[in-house]
Amino acid sequence: MTRSPRLRRRRRPVAAALALLLAGPLAAAPAAADVHDLTLWYDEPATDWEQRSLPIGNGALGASVFGGVQTEQLQFNEKTLWTGGPGSPDYDFGNWNEPRPGAIEEVQARLDAQQRMSPEEVADILGQPKTGFGAYQTFGDLWLDFPGAPARPQNYRRDLDIQQAIASVGYTDNGVTHRREYFASHPGNVIVGRISADRPGQVSFDLRTSTPHQGTQVSVADGRLTMRGALADNGMVFEAQIQVVTEGGTRTDGGDRISVSGADSATFIMSAGTDYADTYPEYRGEDPHQRVTRAVSTAASHDYQALRDAHVADHTALFDRVRLDIGQQMPNIPTDELLARYDGQGAPARALEALFFAYGRYLLIASSRPGSLPANLQGVWNNSTSPPWSADYHVNINLQMNYWPAQTTNLAETTAPYDAFVDALRPPGRASAREMFGSDGWVVHNETNPFGFTGVHDWATSFWFPEAGAWLAQQLYDNYLFNQDETYLRETAYPVMREAAEFWFDNLHTDPRDGSLVVSPGYSPEHGDFSAGASMSQQIVWDLLTNTREAADAVGEDPAFVARLDATLDRLDPGLRIGSWGQLQEWKPDWDDPANDHRHVSHLFALHPGAQIVPGSPEEAAARVSLAARGDGGTGWSKAWKINFWARLGDGDHAHLMLSEQLRTSTLPNLWDTHPPFQIDGNFGATAGVAEMLVQSHHGVVEVLPALPGAWSGGSVEGLRARGDVTVDLVWDETGTQRITLRPGPSGGGELRVRDGMFAGAFQVADGSGAPVDVRAEGDGTTIAFTAVPGGEYTLTRG
Repeated sequence: MTRSPRLRRRRRPVAAALALLLAGPLAAAPAAADVHDLTLWYDEPATDWEQRSLPIGNGALGASVFGGVQTEQLQFNEKTLWTGGPGSPDYDFGNWNEPRPGAIEEVQARLDAQQRMSPEEVADILGQPKTGFGAYQTFGDLWLDFPGAPARPQNYRRDLDIQQAIASVGYTDNGVTHRREYFASHPGNVIVGRISADRPGQVSFDLRTSTPHQGTQVSVADGRLTMRGALADNGMVFEAQIQVVTEGGTRTDGGDRISVSGADSATFIMSAGTDYADTYPEYRGEDPHQRVTRAVSTAASHDYQALRDAHVADHTALFDRVRLDIGQQMPNIPTDELLARYDGQGAPARALEALFFAYGRYLLIASSRPGSLPANLQGVWNNSTSPPWSADYHVNINLQMNYWPAQTTNLAETTAPYDAFVDALRPPGRASAREMFGSDGWVVHNETNPFGFTGVHDWATSFWFPEAGAWLAQQLYDNYLFNQDETYLRETAYPVMREAAEFWFDNLHTDPRDGSLVVSPGYSPEHGDFSAGASMSQQIVWDLLTNTREAADAVGEDPAFVARLDATLDRLDPGLRIGSWGQLQEWKPDWDDPANDHRHVSHLFALHPGAQIVPGSPEEAAARVSLAARGDGGTGWSKAWKINFWARLGDGDHAHLMLSEQLRTSTLPNLWDTHPPFQIDGNFGATAGVAEMLVQSHHGVVEVLPALPGAWSGGSVEGLRARGDVTVDLVWDETGTQRITLRPGPSGGGELRVRDGMFAGAFQVADGSGAPVDVRAEGDGTTIAFTAVPGGEYTLTRG
């Protein structure tokens, strides 16, 4: 038995803790705002991981808190722990195992002759069995066993404060109040837990771990438990370390556990890692031991309060940028009961909607921070060795949807993992372009993994999607439209876009029906037949080439490449046709069935996330017809996409209806979105949809409250972002917008165009000093323009 060293009681200054723990400076944070009650809470422990556990994360590490009284469970993850890839049997990056000369041309010829082929026919020619793809893995579980704890204590509460990113468990037993706190620190790359009581000597527990990975070794020395092994599938090395430090009492090291007895409080500090590296083709780096040891030892050298303060400062620097008030009033009932009672009406409903919006931002911060992989189908959380869809990166919408709220809700930093991941797909994507298509550029299909899988499977309805690379590139260009950073455009976004464009230069097919350039074979995910010129395919390629053409001027592109872009765009079928019943056609021929209610509405890509459809145009009216025909059903992520569609169509009440439907039918008690099963893109898509209801900027004008629902008759929002490096604050009531505040960032300024109904009447515009600003009216008088300076502030007021 050893007596544990006490944690130092003297609090380190927060600045000192940050300096020691942070790799770089924090982004500037505004003063803390009243964000109402942004806490998920429950009056019983979780008994189901998917529906009830509460997630914490720092981008690389994630944990799901159950809150058991006699036995606590924290299921934990490290985002790079994957089976498959190099080292796994038969892994080949998804390219064809043998050359298939003329295979694509055969499909194209058949489509030219007969217009359509079944997915099974195309898969027989172009697909191949899925081998070595792998799956995201649970790392294991951390268990805390509390001897003598009651089965049903008094005053039990389990909660997750998403403003501070701290999960807590509290209860009373025999007059003693027990409390636990957990958080995942991005500055320290650790998960921290604190077990305490309001009387001295009341903290006793055993800490142990478990994992489903065979051959894992567990050792304990000096209050540190180490769990180390290698995946049987691919040999990936993984390691987790947990340090226990107590105040008072005793700490005993066992063979596979650490026991604490009679302490005043205790803190555990955990980190984990693997030898994964996102470098083609090996995807292996250094052994994780030293990195994990350093993270745990560094964090353990600071007291708990310093770790907590550094974590809260880091998280709130991002989270507190946005504040939404839609008239919410949080009732004093558990969150699962609040969800069960939700009917879309009244202040409690507004409270759930505002919480759900904020929760999407919380989940993105927790699952996507610089230095790790992007958020996958489950963010960073997974309790299985064989999760649904491998918890992978589906790139026919799902990965892209994860990042829809990043820019609009002022979380630009969370896009760094996405940017790095897409850039790392280029080397294997070049191999797929060369070996499968005989072309330049880079390509990726329907789904990918952390090991550069850019080829195809043989699942007939979801294997062929070479447009995915072009769609991935869209997010990078949109980042530039928001940040206006020409260095980012030149060094990060444009190289990805240029190579994606080169792929399509070589692979667009001349349609014998009209001589236009089309994608062939093309498929509208995830139903119908293969054809040439499916609308989504055409719209995505149009989007890529149009964006690349705009970017080419900014970077000073070679004139020959610009000429090739212009010539290709001149011949490209744009994928916008109005059909026989007034719909926007899903395919080039008029095959649409008005009774089709499929969850994908892929042919409306040009409405959202694209910007090809112009407001007030016949195509916009046709998109409305198509969307109404598809109905309000679908899976969680599908409903989230429909929130964004209806917002783009300016129908706030229908957008709000889709948000309500998602909450009523596609949201779990812990507020995770469900497909079913749990799939996090619906959370992110809904948060993005709320932002689209309040501010839009995809057509070169900051459009204020473009889709405000009647249910949100009065409110305010602070900190939303518009393209052009502009931050937007709004105040409105039942009569309309009352005040707009625009703050151009360091790359903003120049002509700023704003659209709102208030400009049809009396209004005032003043800069930060209160001086009036010269404005001019445009069009019907609801749009104004004025010259703004970078770093300025402009207030537009009704009356």
